Amino acid sequence: MAEEILNAENGEEKEVISRNFIEMIIDKDLEEGKYEEICTRFPPEPNGYLHIGHAKSILLNYGLAKQYGGKFNLRFDDTNPTKEKIEFVDSIKADVEWLGADFEDRLYFASNYFDKIYESAVKLIKDGKAFVCDLSADEIREYRGTFEVPGKESPYRNRSVEENLQLFAEMRDGKYSDGEKVLRAKIDMASPNINMRDPVIYRVAHMTHHNTGDKWCVYPMYDFAHPLEDAFEGITHSICTLEFEDHRPLYDWVVENVGFEHPPKQIEFAKLYLTNVVTGKRYIKKLVEDKIVDGWDDPRLVSIAALRRRGFTPESIKMFVELCGVSKANSSVDYPMLEYCIREDLKLKKPRVMACIDPIKVVVDNYPEDQVEWFDVPNNLENESLGSRKVPFCRDLYIDREDFMEEPPKKYFRLYPGNEVRFMNAYFLTCTSIEKDDNGNITLIHCTYDPETKNGNCDTRKVKGTIHWVSARHAINATVRLYENLIDEEKGVYNEDGSLNLNPNSLTILKDCKLEPSLADAKAFDSFQFVRQGFFNVDYKDSKEGELVFNRIVSLKSSFKLNK
Repeated sequence: MAEEILNAENGEEKEVISRNFIEMIIDKDLEEGKYEEICTRFPPEPNGYLHIGHAKSILLNYGLAKQYGGKFNLRFDDTNPTKEKIEFVDSIKADVEWLGADFEDRLYFASNYFDKIYESAVKLIKDGKAFVCDLSADEIREYRGTFEVPGKESPYRNRSVEENLQLFAEMRDGKYSDGEKVLRAKIDMASPNINMRDPVIYRVAHMTHHNTGDKWCVYPMYDFAHPLEDAFEGITHSICTLEFEDHRPLYDWVVENVGFEHPPKQIEFAKLYLTNVVTGKRYIKKLVEDKIVDGWDDPRLVSIAALRRRGFTPESIKMFVELCGVSKANSSVDYPMLEYCIREDLKLKKPRVMACIDPIKVVVDNYPEDQVEWFDVPNNLENESLGSRKVPFCRDLYIDREDFMEEPPKKYFRLYPGNEVRFMNAYFLTCTSIEKDDNGNITLIHCTYDPETKNGNCDTRKVKGTIHWVSARHAINATVRLYENLIDEEKGVYNEDGSLNLNPNSLTILKDCKLEPSLADAKAFDSFQFVRQGFFNVDYKDSKEGELVFNRIVSLKSSFKLNK
């Protein structure tokens, strides 16, 4: 990051403003009068769901437009009908809107420009800068040469303008089969940049397009269409990831030779790489087809749809992207950093409730059988503005099985025979006996309570253990899903054969969990902190009325430390 020192007036202290390299380029362009208004765009190809890396691009492009008082466009680069679906278009729109990147009424498709892109190709032919080539794909690859060996010209490179115009029109009219002919830019077969060695800019493809139907049987290549789309829309800064750096000379060549007076400026930045996750569309598609995950939005994935379903918030994603920063150097970020961001975002926003995800029954033998007390419980001890709620207490309760041990080790302060603990916000209870089934499993815990310890307070003695509980009479049943990384982190993402190293314990489903009654009216995407268990979110896809399903967003413990 570079720092710009602003001279303070009237003897005040100087203000230090941190600027990334993209902001510095934009500042310079504005100062020199190259552009009057900044316009950026997010240009996804609708051939899959977006993932966390795309979120960085979305928020960077939108953030720059907003920062400079400019405009932000959403444009689908739909130039390859073989892989594109309306499903992907709809999911991408939902993701961009969820992240808060407001494109207003500026939703565009590359296919909206197919006529203009075709006309641009015709102009290049007329100017002697494009030709129709009959070489096969393999032959074009062979003629292209290598980094060490220059390419050689196609035998069709010197066709006349008239012949090229006729052949290109015949390609458009469906006279040729897929792969039979292509249109190539005429640049330089000896260029050290292989992308400039007469690249293909149009190919024949007899495919039905999701937007234009069967109107076209020729489609522009991405490297030709993309700079033109930017130019048509008046994009000033075409911000993309580092793998397009070698494509920038071609980008500039296209907009210059088609004849734009104020061409967009391409700027590359480093991708966001998250360790031990799956982002490749080919791999996710196979996971979906093999039913290892239940869709592109399975909460174990890091697609934006999956993160939203799991319970991540736009604010947490923005915090994560800001912590990652913008640079020219590729680097990787550990997943715990993303978890840190969602914890930070939720901890003051969400109520803290009691849920027994592995419940075991407790009977308070000396408590009146028909009595119910309603305790006033704060929703969040760190944020009083969230208020409080009433929680019922009665003779029959549930606790989490891990909060009881028949033969505890030293320094175990939860419930065990003869030990007294605080039942959170209620009373001190002492375990008096237990019941077991024929297999030796504990099925029931008997306790007594001390009426003098109401609200969990006592002036005469202290207890070291506090556990949460749920009234059995008022409990609601729910399914809870606990997640681990989809990838076996110890082995890495990929096996030697290229397959994924999957974690067999990535999903644990707990049924018949017992939750306090305040959660009965929870709706899809509502999230809560379950005491000692983590933050949980109501699954929008599988929850039904009276049959709630909760996804654990993140546990309460973190291995990530923020260096401030």
